[in-house]
Amino acid sequence: MRFWIGVASADHVAIGRAGGFAQLGHGKAAPLKRLRPGDGIAYYSPVRKLGGAERVQAFTAIGIVRPGEIYPAVLGEDFVCSRRDIDWLAGRDAPIAPLLDRLTLTRGKRNWGYAFRFGLVEIDEADFRLIAEAMAANWPGDTLKA
Repeated sequence: MRFWIGVASADHVAIGRAGGFAQLGHGKAAPLKRLRPGDGIAYYSPVRKLGGAERVQAFTAIGIVRPGEIYPAVLGEDFVCSRRDIDWLAGRDAPIAPLLDRLTLTRGKRNWGYAFRFGLVEIDEADFRLIAEAMAANWPGDTLKA
């Protein structure tokens, strides 16, 4: 089992949650190919809307990659994106600010947002556990229990 943070605006994350899927890198397949069934994924949303100025800076979704393959979704005449099914868990948004000094990914880093620039970053289980706890996520099984 591996653990990931995907990066997307909160409005795009909400669409994925409602539809039971993840989409990364503006619909590119390559980042989704790194995910395997059973992996954990949390989404970090820097802003409310793509291209918008309203900051969110919070983890806005957390879930488990479902079995199955990447599939195309047609969103318009000229736009086909790639998606992967996710079992989203109940939880609340969790601001990243209180976690910055606790997450290995960001601890001691002045430019902590740099880690998110590629839209998908692998993290360790301890960081994922902190995010799940902050989100009050009901993580199944014993994998993330302390």
